[in-house]
Amino acid sequence: MTDAGDVVHLRRCVDLAAEAVAAGDQPFGSLLVSQDGDVIFEDRNRTGGGDRTRHPEFAIARWAGENLSPEERRTATVYTSGEHCAMCAAAHGLAGLGRIVFATSTPQLLAWMDELGKPPLGIAALRITDVIPDAEVSGPFAQFAEEVHRLHAAARRRGA
Repeated sequence: MTDAGDVVHLRRCVDLAAEAVAAGDQPFGSLLVSQDGDVIFEDRNRTGGGDRTRHPEFAIARWAGENLSPEERRTATVYTSGEHCAMCAAAHGLAGLGRIVFATSTPQLLAWMDELGKPPLGIAALRITDVIPDAEVSGPFAQFAEEVHRLHAAARRRGA
């Protein structure tokens, strides 16, 4: 189930993705939102320094494991500009986080990568539910597709 709050949180994720591109990183941004609707953690992609695991969704899973109770993790929602990769989906599942809402999907990303001549990911391009079969997911949201596509093109032009 989606609501206006989902769109507001996804808007922030896309803004974080734009910040990532401006910093020389890949265009991904994510939020962790409590059951009460409060943003309790946010991050953007930080892979430009050479550590390809510095995904915001992975950072959320680590932070949540260190700072939230199992119940708080289960009832929290992760918002992200792009559907989790297999690594981040596994971290999400192992941390016991709740619902995932993504602006753009893995199939969209793969099509854009092909169009932009970007190299393969180096890991299987699995959907979240391939990794976490019972995950509650919402997305993609069509209103963000063109903007996120432009961010991927900008990152490619910058060599990210």
